[in-house]
Amino acid sequence: MKRFGQFHVLLLLCVYVLLSLDATAQDNHAQFGIFDGQADVGRVLPPGILTYSVANGTYAISSGGADLWAATDAFHFAWKKVSGDVSLTADINLSSSSASASSNRKALLMFRQTMDADSAYADAALHGSGETALQYRGGKGETTQDIAFNIGTPKRIRIEKRGDVFTLFISMSGEPLHQTGASIKLHLDGPFYAGIGVCAHSETVVEKAIFSHVELKQLEPPQNTAKLALYSTLQTIAIDENARGAWMVYTQRARFDAPNWSRDGKSLIFTQDGHLWTIPATGGTPSMIEMDGVSDCTGSHGLSPDGKWLAATCTGANNPGRRVYIVPSIGGKARLVTENPDSYFHSWSPDGKTIAFTRPSHGSGNIYSISVEGGAETALTSGTGISDDPDYSPDGRYIYFNSDRTGTMQIWRMLANGADPKQITFDEKNNWTPHPSPDGESILILSYDKDVTGHPANKDVALRILNASDGKIRPLVNIVGGAGTDNVPNWAPDGKHLAFVSYQMLPDEDTGSTE
Repeated sequence: MKRFGQFHVLLLLCVYVLLSLDATAQDNHAQFGIFDGQADVGRVLPPGILTYSVANGTYAISSGGADLWAATDAFHFAWKKVSGDVSLTADINLSSSSASASSNRKALLMFRQTMDADSAYADAALHGSGETALQYRGGKGETTQDIAFNIGTPKRIRIEKRGDVFTLFISMSGEPLHQTGASIKLHLDGPFYAGIGVCAHSETVVEKAIFSHVELKQLEPPQNTAKLALYSTLQTIAIDENARGAWMVYTQRARFDAPNWSRDGKSLIFTQDGHLWTIPATGGTPSMIEMDGVSDCTGSHGLSPDGKWLAATCTGANNPGRRVYIVPSIGGKARLVTENPDSYFHSWSPDGKTIAFTRPSHGSGNIYSISVEGGAETALTSGTGISDDPDYSPDGRYIYFNSDRTGTMQIWRMLANGADPKQITFDEKNNWTPHPSPDGESILILSYDKDVTGHPANKDVALRILNASDGKIRPLVNIVGGAGTDNVPNWAPDGKHLAFVSYQMLPDEDTGSTE
């Protein structure tokens, strides 16, 4: 009987604990819904408030906070600890009746490493202006960057984490969620925080957002890795570390590449499906540039210094094998420049009289120059290694290029006639595609990890800025890219912005599936 009594006591204790846990879970659900708690991140006065409606399944967050930008944040956050690959989706209403409401107030879907104000994070941010952005801080204390676009206020937003890739999805009016072209690389150690938040962009004003149909899901590996969908995204980015980050211009489920800028700064040119296309730098619909007499054009193209002519590497109707041709920048009849096949344009001299190009041969490659009128070509490099991607300095005195002549791919500089080559980068990266800025003070380079050989596409790469005077290098942005990202000169005329293409390999089930 004694043992029987002890068993009943233990059984009752177990039932009590289970009921207590269930009551706690019910209480937490009543307060926070699918989340575990709420907190102010950074300085928020008065403290932010989360109100969850069990009946409606909606989350109302009221919060002040000076900003969620630069190196520190201030906002209210409803959070849950998670690990692995996850997605967070919600409808967001950020309307405000306050006359003092900031157009930069934000409602957020966020993945965050810690609750520290300067923590690494990635979020989908809906602004009061209607702008949507994928914001991110790459590491603790770093400056926030973003990819932004103005397409009207989405009805539904999702941020998705797969490995170290964070991607933004939207639905404008109830259609299936689809990727926007906004995707970044960022590492978060697990576990990390997932949640929703509000920042008023003011220390004296409290703003409110309503989140509905909120879903936080663990993601399974792609069902069929052979059916990954390739997306290309054309973006522009400011080189100032304290400026807004990238602006999404155009994205499509296809491969396109190699943007360069019109001389008036109003449009961009890129290559897709063997044709050259132009698109407004602020976004819009691309228009094909008609090029009579050629086809199969590559990403090797660029405008003359005066903007009147466009050099491109294409296949001529009567000349098999790719060669350099020149056409009017608005399109027209193509004129042959290089007689020899396998000639790939890279840059114009600043006086508009000479073109630098490359010719690969049996695993090697060298740099040549030729008059824009054609005729004899001049070899500027020689040897069995690879010398590639020549681009003139603004004064025309030098040509920057990349070469593996010392064992790894590094950036070099030579006189415009090929004399006096000097190595100017010496780090552990493989560095390609040097492009001097219009003022000659900065050189854009594309860097692979040291174990990557060649110039492949769809790799983890960094766009970096090399200071021409002191040789110091600073990171600009980490993307999935490589070949096609910035093959040819891609600075804006103002010298403050760049254009580039990034690539996304998304599971086919994520590219337009219904919920």
